[in-house]
Amino acid sequence: MYRTGDKVLYPMHGAGVIRQIKRCEILGEVKDYYLLHVPCGDMEVMIPVEACDDIGVRPVVTQERVDEAISVLGLESTEMSGNWSKRYRANTEKLKTGDIILVAEVVRNLTRHDRVSGLSAGEKKMLSNARKILQSEIMLALDISEDEALEMIEGAI
Repeated sequence: MYRTGDKVLYPMHGAGVIRQIKRCEILGEVKDYYLLHVPCGDMEVMIPVEACDDIGVRPVVTQERVDEAISVLGLESTEMSGNWSKRYRANTEKLKTGDIILVAEVVRNLTRHDRVSGLSAGEKKMLSNARKILQSEIMLALDISEDEALEMIEGAI
């Protein structure tokens, strides 16, 4: 169980700080929830405590893991399907894992694909979301600003 002040990643939403653990009644059920503040986008998310493992909530990564993700951004792009819907599905699966390395791959591949031939509207939204997820985790892991984290990402690609 996490505590108030812990930095965690919520896959598909980003990294944040647990502001509060509170008991709420929702749809007639009383459960404990983490109130997570995600600084990128200034978002508040309620996460059921009992569902954290199933959802993939995990502690924010270490400096070493951030360094690995940054190096992945500079590597050659991995081959992606020419069909946008297949690419979208494959990238969604990577993002759902919450693994910073796989999120970095999605950001790198979609950024480069966009520069070369453009992205569909859905992929543009996915790229924006993936970038925010990566950015939020880097900023919390390294205790840097949103802008500094974005500069690290863009500089590495």
